[in-house]
Amino acid sequence: MKSRFWSSLVGLMGLVWAISLAGCASPTEAPKLALDPQDSLQMRGWVPDRLKGQILLSPVTGGRATGSWWGSKLSNAALQEAIEESLRATGMLALRPASGGFSMEAQLVDLEQPIFGLNTKVALTMAYTVVDKRSGAVVYQRRLRSVYVAEFTAAMVDPNERLRLATEGALRSNVNLMLRDLIALALN
Repeated sequence: MKSRFWSSLVGLMGLVWAISLAGCASPTEAPKLALDPQDSLQMRGWVPDRLKGQILLSPVTGGRATGSWWGSKLSNAALQEAIEESLRATGMLALRPASGGFSMEAQLVDLEQPIFGLNTKVALTMAYTVVDKRSGAVVYQRRLRSVYVAEFTAAMVDPNERLRLATEGALRSNVNLMLRDLIALALN
């Protein structure tokens, strides 16, 4: 009877140790934050001439680096790379600073992440402002909120992995909304 108790206790201790290792936060991966190739290819065909190669992205603000225990965050560098790559993939990014007719500012305003959950839901709010460089007029200004849910089956063992996947998905969705807005408005 005692050996059964000790083997159960050792098994439980091993499980607690494995869960504590899974407690370390995993940072978001910048390449996975950008638009999917299918989305960017689809959008590329709809980009009006006025926006092709015309948007300069200012340094992105509002991000925070991922800490050891506080969940997967979005750093300014990761946000910058994701938005720049998405603009590049759709053909809107100005390749030379002097060539762009519009400047874009992007700021992470809010990142809502659960502490724990089987299906992990992340909500993200970004503020975007696009200014016509010649006139100085604001031609686009919006706060966009997007939500993404990473299902339990996406990463059954590691809740931090689900959190990372949900955070990446929320940003991809947000950038997708912003780019579709720009295409629809055509910045007349």
